[in-house]
Amino acid sequence: MTTVAECLPLARKACDYLTASPDPYHAVNNAATKLRVAGFECLQARKPFAGKMRPGGKYYYTQDDTAIVAFTIGTQLDVDRPYGFKIIAGHTDSPNLRVKPRSKRTSAGECVQLAVECYGGGLWHTWFDRDLGVSGKVLVRNGSSIESKFVLIELPVARVSNLAIHLATADERAAFRVNKEDHLQPIIGTKSVLEEEAKEQLQDGWTEFQEPELLSLISAELGVEAKCIVDFDLCLFDMQPAAIAGIKSEFVHSGRLDNLATW
Repeated sequence: MTTVAECLPLARKACDYLTASPDPYHAVNNAATKLRVAGFECLQARKPFAGKMRPGGKYYYTQDDTAIVAFTIGTQLDVDRPYGFKIIAGHTDSPNLRVKPRSKRTSAGECVQLAVECYGGGLWHTWFDRDLGVSGKVLVRNGSSIESKFVLIELPVARVSNLAIHLATADERAAFRVNKEDHLQPIIGTKSVLEEEAKEQLQDGWTEFQEPELLSLISAELGVEAKCIVDFDLCLFDMQPAAIAGIKSEFVHSGRLDNLATW
């Protein structure tokens, strides 16, 4: 039987991968890096594989930056004789709060909120009172072409806050049920501060529906002008890193375990 001590090196590598992969784009990119280090050869998904594979070879390809397929070929493969496959499958996405295509949210109060939607079947009550970062894929205009860039903002820029205990009765707290549309829209700042530092924003058909502070944050992280951002696919993630836990270090605590543990 394998001991906990023997498993710890692999568990620590898994924690590093889980922490570095808060969205499908980073999960696939990080998995591809690991495969290349392990000697796998990258194939182009949209080009024929014929003539590029050999017995004993190790290969992988990606699709749309969100899917990855890796495979090895037996050293004694004979295509003229019966052969079979062993397939292990997983998924790179996981339940999260995804930034809506129209990220600007109108609110009457002082707090500025980001418009998000629930992706997947999450335990949404666990998203309250956590420091949330932003990650995903951004499309950027570069001259006459469009480039895709991955972004990972490891700053607590958003938070879904519980109501303070003295602002609700015990009965109200006991009866509370999460309304996904109203209760899970995270706070990213206050109007008085953001308006104080506001810059002139372009108001074209797309940016007028976007939260300007979000575009400014992304553009600063990527080193591009906000006006060059033409689209994005972003999600929020819990900034608590994956950890080895338990008195005897027998647990891995992390989000996204049910899918990324496959990789």
